[in-house]
Amino acid sequence: MEILFHATGGKPEPWVADLQALLPEARVRAWTEGDDAPADYAVVWQPPRAMLEKRADLKAIFNLGAGVDGILALADALPAQVPVVRLDDAGMGLQMAEYVSHAVLHYFRRFDAFAQSQREGRWRFIKPHDRREFSVGILGLGVLGNRVAHALQEFEFPLHGWSRSAKQVEGIVCHAGEAGLDAFLRASKVLICLLPLTEETRGILNRSTLEKLPQGAYLINVARGGHLVEEDLLALVQSGHIAGATLDVFRQEPLPAEHPFWSEPRITITPHVAAATLRGDSVRQIAGKIRQLQRGEAIAGVVDRTKGY
Repeated sequence: MEILFHATGGKPEPWVADLQALLPEARVRAWTEGDDAPADYAVVWQPPRAMLEKRADLKAIFNLGAGVDGILALADALPAQVPVVRLDDAGMGLQMAEYVSHAVLHYFRRFDAFAQSQREGRWRFIKPHDRREFSVGILGLGVLGNRVAHALQEFEFPLHGWSRSAKQVEGIVCHAGEAGLDAFLRASKVLICLLPLTEETRGILNRSTLEKLPQGAYLINVARGGHLVEEDLLALVQSGHIAGATLDVFRQEPLPAEHPFWSEPRITITPHVAAATLRGDSVRQIAGKIRQLQRGEAIAGVVDRTKGY
């Protein structure tokens, strides 16, 4: 069994070593320019076109992340009949739940306002939010969306969720499709974006949708920078309709030094760290799925290219 590995921006040696240890019957090699020798599987993150073009010999391509917009952008360079497989969770769900819970609670408990009082040297009472009216909306009810919802249920917030197709999740008021989006937005005092990035969802967080949020709503984007029209958010924060935002992803990364988000105190910025890919968990999951495929079994996480996730 031959396995190719490539991760743009990372060192291949630890990944190759871990895959080799879990699949001793295989030969795992880091792909280099010009390597067109036969291979059975490819494990990749942001691979160059040349790596996968004309690779009809592959049985599957494993993407080192839950988001597959980057690899699907290769379009016709991806061999048509070769399945692309995303990570189901691999430790990202817990990290995402931690990050989002912190951001929600930070806004709910008014810590930004208390920090401002500290800077001013003022000891003052600030009226807390009413939990009964503090509805949290989760845009995207996939694996990560469900994990975040489960974490937030512990704090007894009213929860709403939106997905492309109808779902039923215990403890969440579920909305679906274009027909259900308006009601979902109007119910979301906090909006959490966990959608996959597709042509349908690109720019979904724009003036039109964000204006439907209640006055003083808060945005948390931990999905992709392409979901957000950044100029629209900035205008709505400065007008007061949106109270603030926590953003982990951006259209351009690293975020340019001159970007106006840096100087807007109501926007909290983190450098795409909400949920890192954990090598150990990821390698174990991929190795397990390769063994399933070798036995002729079906696996989870196969991407529907027509949907983009």
